[in-house]
Amino acid sequence: MNEIEFLAERFETHRSHLRAVAYRMLGSLSEADDAVQEAWLRLDRSGAEGVANLGGWLTTVVGRVCLDMLRSRTSRAEEPLDVRVPDPLVSRAADVVDPEHEVLLADSVGLALLVVLDTLDPAERLAFVLHDMFGMPFDEIAPMVGRTTAAARQLASRARRRVRGAAPEPDADLDRQWEVVDAFMAAARAGDFDALLSVLDPDVLLRADAGAGRPGGAREVRGAREVAGQALLFRSPGGVARRALVNGAPGIVASAGGRVRSVLGFTITGGRIVEIDILADPERLGRLGWLDAETEF
Repeated sequence: MNEIEFLAERFETHRSHLRAVAYRMLGSLSEADDAVQEAWLRLDRSGAEGVANLGGWLTTVVGRVCLDMLRSRTSRAEEPLDVRVPDPLVSRAADVVDPEHEVLLADSVGLALLVVLDTLDPAERLAFVLHDMFGMPFDEIAPMVGRTTAAARQLASRARRRVRGAAPEPDADLDRQWEVVDAFMAAARAGDFDALLSVLDPDVLLRADAGAGRPGGAREVRGAREVAGQALLFRSPGGVARRALVNGAPGIVASAGGRVRSVLGFTITGGRIVEIDILADPERLGRLGWLDAETEF
């Protein structure tokens, strides 16, 4: 084995962790892969000589790359001004998933939390993700954001307050969550408005992202009666709705005409649905790769 092969082998042992970091930073699977690839290119150019902790070094590189990508989004206004649903992590409701996907799902970050993370300043998001989610010390985070250790701690603290105030905490009982989602889907299929209201929180929030420039675009709907009305519009005689785990929580993959049309993620608190996130952007759904209308869930 030559030096490059040995370096590549060492890098592969860290790839899943690096992808998990990048996904939480960016909320995009394709961009996360780009960030991880950039980390490999930098390692390939510089080598690992003198690097005592390769995992820590690579995490720092990925963090810096993600920070630059987030700042670039902001400066070029790449993100739409309205709603953007992050890329979902979709897996079978009851089956073995591949190891890399399992790492992404470990301590899953729900779609609702990722939406809140998207509202943070890039430096706040970096400090929060690396410290609160991956345990990186603030003295290692500080140089990445060009701040003192104390200032980096304050960045994470500000982000933490915003996250706690905006991201609902889902119920712990997954089986009970499935019961709520199944009841919601049954009511939607039956056109039972009252049954829909019974499983929706009065202040429920629905986010739907069909992609920029497409019919429906990206929008938010709030309130049980309003969301129930939208749910009745989801009925499609020729469509198929299948259970799936979406970011580790109950969700639905909807397909029609042999194509996946949307992925729905649910956040359930206190036995009621408090948030529904829908990705219906065909371009982004297509980039999920392995997800197709024939996938069994």
